[in-house]
Amino acid sequence: MKMHNPPHPGEVLRELCIEPLEITITAAAEALGVSRKTLSAILNGRSGISPEMAIRLAKAFDTSAESWLQQQVQYDLWVARRQDSKIKVKKLVAA
Repeated sequence: MKMHNPPHPGEVLRELCIEPLEITITAAAEALGVSRKTLSAILNGRSGISPEMAIRLAKAFDTSAESWLQQQVQYDLWVARRQDSKIKVKKLVAA
């Protein structure tokens, strides 16, 4: 199913996981076992959720790694589709 303008997973992470707990980015990064810089890049949409980060988030927030990765895929695909007209491809067909 196509999503219209899905949020970056970092936005979801901030609004639904970190802010309700009223913890700092530094404290969240420490709990996740990553640097503050790494977490900040995700929260600000400059980096995506890697499989390893998805596992960390799943463990920390009692969610599934798959849900985090699916959010990232939906976001990435939406971004790519915005450039659809610039993607030039020749169709391949069987002879």
